[in-house]
Amino acid sequence: MDILKIENVSKSYTGHVALNDVSLSVPEGCIYGLLGPNGAGKTTLIRIINHITAPDSGNVYFDGHILNAQDVYNIGYLPEERGLYKKMKVGEQAVFFARLKGLSKKEATQRLKEWFERFDILNWWDKKVEELSKGMAQKVQFIITVLHRPKLLIFDEPFSGFDPINANMLKEEILKLRDAGSTIIFSTHNMSSVEELCDHITLINKSRNILSGKIDDIRNSYSPNRYMLTFNGDVTVLQSALTDLVTYQIESVPQSSDVQMFVDLKENTSLRDVITIANEKVDIRGIVEVKPTINDIFIQAVNSSNQ
Repeated sequence: MDILKIENVSKSYTGHVALNDVSLSVPEGCIYGLLGPNGAGKTTLIRIINHITAPDSGNVYFDGHILNAQDVYNIGYLPEERGLYKKMKVGEQAVFFARLKGLSKKEATQRLKEWFERFDILNWWDKKVEELSKGMAQKVQFIITVLHRPKLLIFDEPFSGFDPINANMLKEEILKLRDAGSTIIFSTHNMSSVEELCDHITLINKSRNILSGKIDDIRNSYSPNRYMLTFNGDVTVLQSALTDLVTYQIESVPQSSDVQMFVDLKENTSLRDVITIANEKVDIRGIVEVKPTINDIFIQAVNSSNQ
C-alpha cells in the first residue's frame, strides 16, 4: 500500500514554476529518497505534503484519502533550516512542540526524557537552547520530529552539521523507525547516504519528476555494461586482443601481481566473447559486473533532462 500519492501536482509562484505535473507514490514502510539539484522543486513539494501550502492543481493522497489539515498529526517534518527559540529551556521547548502534536504534558515529558537519555543530552534539559552546540540542537529537533510516532517522517538534510559518529547514530535511529513501521521521506544531496538507506527514489529536476523507482531497478536500468576483470598476465597482450570489443581502464591491485581491467562492452559485444578471448591470453582471477552509483545516475539523468 502507498502511504503517500502525488498525482499531477503543479505549483507556480510569480514568474516561477516550482512544480510541473509531478506524480509519485511512496510505499508504506520504506525509506524514500527525494533527490534533485538546488531549486528543482523538492522543498515546494515537501511544503505541500506538510499542508503548509497548497498545489495549484493535482491531488495529494495520504493514507488512502485526500490530504487534509488533520493529517499533520501523523506527519513529522525536520526542515533543513532548523529553528528553536534560543531563550527557552530545552526541555520546556521540546514539551511545547510535543503538545502541538497532540501529546499530553505527562506523556510528552516521559517520551522526551527517554529520547534525551538515548541521545546522551538529558543533562541539557534545563539549559537554554542558546547554550546548545549545533549538533545537540539538531538532536533535539530530531527528537521533537519523531516523538509523536507519526506514520510519515520527512527529513530534509538530516545529517547536515553532524560529525561521523553522530551521523551514524542518526542513521541507525532512522532504520529503527522504519523497522517499527514508519515511512520516511529523505531529502539530501549526500548520495552515499541514499545508497545506504533508501529503498526507492524520485529525482526532480527543473520542477519535473525525471526518474522514480526502486533503487535496484534503477541501477539495473542504468547499467552501462561495465565489468571488472581481474587477471594475471601480460596487460599489453590482453589490451591488443580486446581492442575491438571493449574500452578499458587499467588498475593495479595493491600488494598483488594481479591486474584489474574495467571494461565497457562496445555495441554488439557480448560478455561471453570477452571472457573467451581473455581466457586465451591471461589467467582470469574473476569478473564482476560494475553497477553505477546513485551519484553517477543522478548526474547522468540530470544532464540528459537538461539537454
